[in-house]
Amino acid sequence: MFQRSLSLRLAVCAGLLAFGTAAGAQTAPAPARPSAALPVAAALPAQLQDFDAYMADTLKTFKVPGIAVAIVKDGKVVLARGYGVRELGQPAKVDADTLFAIASNTKAFTAAALQMLADEGKLDMDARVIDYLPGFRMSDPYVTHEMRVRDLLAHRSGLSLGAGDLLYWPPTSYTTADVVKRLARVPIKNGFRGHYAYDNILFAVATRVIEKVSGQSYADFVREHIFKPVGMDESLIDCTYLKPGMDVATGHAPYDFKDVKPVPPMAWLNDPGAGGIYASVNDLARWMNVQLAGGRLPDGKQLFSEKSHREMWSMLTPIPIGKPPIPELAPLVPQFSGYGEGWFLSDYRGQKLVWHTGGWPGFVSRLTLVPGQHLGVVVLTNQQSGAAFNAVTYRVLDAYLNAAHKTDWVAVYDKAVKTAEAKADDSWAKHEAVRDKNAKPSLPLSGYAGTYRDPWYGDIVVSNEGGRLRLRFSHTRQLVGTMTPWQHDTFIVRWDDRSLNADAFVNFALDDDGHVREMRMKPISPLTDFSFDFQDLRPVPVKATDGQD
Repeated sequence: MFQRSLSLRLAVCAGLLAFGTAAGAQTAPAPARPSAALPVAAALPAQLQDFDAYMADTLKTFKVPGIAVAIVKDGKVVLARGYGVRELGQPAKVDADTLFAIASNTKAFTAAALQMLADEGKLDMDARVIDYLPGFRMSDPYVTHEMRVRDLLAHRSGLSLGAGDLLYWPPTSYTTADVVKRLARVPIKNGFRGHYAYDNILFAVATRVIEKVSGQSYADFVREHIFKPVGMDESLIDCTYLKPGMDVATGHAPYDFKDVKPVPPMAWLNDPGAGGIYASVNDLARWMNVQLAGGRLPDGKQLFSEKSHREMWSMLTPIPIGKPPIPELAPLVPQFSGYGEGWFLSDYRGQKLVWHTGGWPGFVSRLTLVPGQHLGVVVLTNQQSGAAFNAVTYRVLDAYLNAAHKTDWVAVYDKAVKTAEAKADDSWAKHEAVRDKNAKPSLPLSGYAGTYRDPWYGDIVVSNEGGRLRLRFSHTRQLVGTMTPWQHDTFIVRWDDRSLNADAFVNFALDDDGHVREMRMKPISPLTDFSFDFQDLRPVPVKATDGQD
């Protein structure tokens, strides 16, 4: 849903130097399917004459089945092409019309929708959210009262990184209205407007504001007011609109951080404004050209006003600039970094960048605009490798920003991936080193069984099934796994769905009488996507008289 490496899936959206793990199979580039409706520019610059070979290396190194790329320059399309296959083991090639889940790249569409409603005088971006949604609540009354519509887009609410993502990630039975209602119990851990922390849940609130003010569903509003005038005729709001035989990529994930396999499609119906859109690079080329033209459509009309355009691209939340994980990534460290309305803002080689990434089960992507050069590049992948989309993006940027020499960003990001994997291995080795292997659980397994209730997520059930503990998140079909003793009253839950890469420690605290008082969880691996925010859960045993969650 969601900017996801995507630590693997969603975390790529939040990091200026994000990269993901690599796993999968080698594929060969496929020719593009031309689109007559798009104005085509001249040939690629000299530094991109070997671009097909570079893409083949990207696919092989990061084991991505398929990638689609579009480059626009001065209002025209320089390149729109697919490489590799839509699904491993199947012959269908990726082309410029292949649909991918673009995940958190959806956030720019949500921001545009709100600004368009503001242009029409139907809302005020600086009005309080409660003016439009009287039932809106955060866990802090002051934040509830002071939250403005613009704040919903800026990642500065005081929520922690990815707070509340388990309400819809992996897919849950909650509705968007349920998610917004449960936000009232998601803990606020930082100062309001105090610093940056990426979230998705406030885009569910933004979705509800759009629906309330416009009188349309989010999907209908975006289709009618954005897709149609921009000419994004292939784009969809979520995978429930996909039909058999359509030109659509299948997502892939490294199961157990290793072998790449297809993953089931995910429909994000309960927070579509955070990451629900499927699009092709041909459609996103049109979107990039409208953005680079300040909201002006090909027919000369404005999709959104120049004022709205400036506001979306103005920094609201500064983002601290970290140290690169390896020295070779130092040239990518920006001079400034921040977040506007649905867009990251930074710089590269003396040019302002306006960009976003997206992460989804089996898909990650990046869209990057260079306003000073009237340049845009979008990279869509059907495997969870942020390293792949970054390696492609920076090769294109270097070509147009007159880099003195070609950098092999594939090799650089490959090293970064291996460094991250080594650190993850070290983290596990440290856990193993301090583990007391002789320590047994304090209670019989039946003593840990029961229903546990978290204030914002709801019920989590631990059952004793044939002498083993099974853990189930009651509203999340995919979060079912087997618990094995680790040490003392700590267990490890390993999820049945091995594509999740989100195994976790489960710790039980006992009261004075030896009964379970509370349960806590946290991901085992530092590579786990931040949207698995187990650490924010505070489940306690449910008494028989407590009723439903």
